[in-house]
Formats: sequence, structure tokens, C-alpha cells
Amino acid sequence: MDINPRLLRVFVAVAEELHFGRAAARLYLAQQALSRDVRRLEEHLGVVLFTRSTRQVQLTEAGVRLTPLARRLLAVHDELVSAMRGAAGPLLVDLNSPGAALPRYLVRARELAPEAEIVARFHGGLSAGAAAILAGAADVSFGRFAGLAAETRARLVQVPVRLHPMAVILPEGHPLARLEQVPLGVLAGYPLDVMGGNPNTTEWTDLGRLLAEEFGLTVAEPHAPPIGLEELLVYMRRHGEAVLTSMGWGEIDGVTVRPLVDPVPLSLVSLVHRPGLRHLGLTALFRAVAEEEGWMHRPAGSWLPAADEALLGAGR
Repeated sequence: MDINPRLLRVFVAVAEELHFGRAAARLYLAQQALSRDVRRLEEHLGVVLFTRSTRQVQLTEAGVRLTPLARRLLAVHDELVSAMRGAAGPLLVDLNSPGAALPRYLVRARELAPEAEIVARFHGGLSAGAAAILAGAADVSFGRFAGLAAETRARLVQVPVRLHPMAVILPEGHPLARLEQVPLGVLAGYPLDVMGGNPNTTEWTDLGRLLAEEFGLTVAEPHAPPIGLEELLVYMRRHGEAVLTSMGWGEIDGVTVRPLVDPVPLSLVSLVHRPGLRHLGLTALFRAVAEEEGWMHRPAGSWLPAADEALLGAGR
């Protein structure tokens, strides 16, 4: 019996999401195509893998047995493809945003390994980047690993690379824009936008809510997320709220970026890839990360969530 790995990848996505719509979005498939692949796999195996109703999706006993086996087989498949590809194909790197400091790693990696093809994309969040990696649509991403779902973290490799001081983006005329630094106690008097309406950055929204719980901040109501710098400016003019971000954006016309202090809140950024990935470009990225000094230094009295603290300790 020969089973296309694509069918197993579809099965694992549905098994983890227990929702056909979310699984289809995660794999960038039409829901009809995903449902068809699940039926094909069930026909190949001669078993029913899911029970479905209008309200929920559940794994059958056969589906429960298949889940760990399918994950192992896909991991071996991905490792085989990566090992055979070597530097022949491009390394697709999701840098999240062109406005942050991470593109510098890409520039340096290309200098270190000019024979490797490294292609950048800017998807907008590790939640989306991790889903793309697991779907085979990307190789590497960056972001807050601790904010991903446990089952997603279990299928990826992460290496801590940066401790980013956090900041707020403020629209013109915001009362806090006149400050050089924004104490968290002062920020508590204003709504804080943590991009709660963006499904691609749920790991960042989680960090923002943890920060709000710790320091008594008010989280703003979720809005439809902007895409691109121009739309961000429109978004901020419309809603007028402070938006949580990281330092490193530089100057942006029309808004002000101010660091948060008392204490300095940090976000831990990791380089994330699937197990078994072998590529000259990945080796060069690791070298580029290792060359920078001071980015893993934690200032005295700074704040970092416990889950991120654990990853930081594991990465030392």
C-alpha cells in the first residue's frame, strides 16, 4: 500500500485542529480539497478516522492510533527531503516584518554562504510562519516560540536568538507621544492594542495579554489587522490606540515609537525550523546569529514571562 505523504499531512492537521476549516487554512487548501483527501486516506486504510457533526470533529479510535505514527512518518519524510536537497534548492525564510531588525541576519547569511539561495518572505507572525513550515511552504521563521500551541512546538526546533525590549507605536497626537520613554504604570491609563484580531500573530497577542495581566494594563478591543506599513498608519489614525511592538523599527513617518520601562518588558525571539532540516543557508543563518553580541543579555530588573524564561534557560 502506497500512501501519499500529502494525505497524512492533511490528516495530522485535522487531528490537531479538530476543525476542517482551520486545518484547511493552516495548509492553504480549499476545505473541499481537504475533505476529499481525508476521504481518500480513509479509503486507502479501510477505516474511519473522524466522526463529524455540525458542532464538532472527533478522532475515532483508528484516528487516535494513526496520529503519532503519521507524525513520525512525516518527520522522516521531511528529513529525507531536506538531506537530499542540501543547498540545491532555496531556503525560504519568513522574517515576519521588513521593519524589524531580523533582515540583518539574512544579509549576513548571504555573505557567509553566497552559493546558497536564501529567499525572504514577510508573512507577519510566527503563528502563520510555523503553520507554513509544517505545511512545507516555508523552511525557517522567527518569533515568540512560547506562544505557539504545544502540539505545534513539539513538531519544531527552536533556538533563542534575541531578547527584544518592547515598545509602543503611538499615533500622532497621542498623550504618551511626548514622553521619551513610557513607564508601564503610565501606560495602564490607556488602551493597549495587542493585535488581538490578527490570527497570524496569536503568539504576540498572548505575550501582550500576559504583560497586561502582570501590570494592570487595559487590552484594547480586537480590530481587523492591517497589512503593510501604509495600512498600519491608516489603522492607527482610525483607532488612535497605542500598539504593542518591539524596539528596532526605527523612524516611521506619521507615528512615534517609544520604549516601555519600569520595568523593561522583553520578548524572546527564536529561530524556528522543522527537525532534520539540512541546508547551507540555515548553517549560515546560525553563524550570522552567533556573530551578534549582546542581544541575549537580559537587563537587570526586566520582565519576561515564565514560559519564555524556561526557553531562554534551555537555549543556554
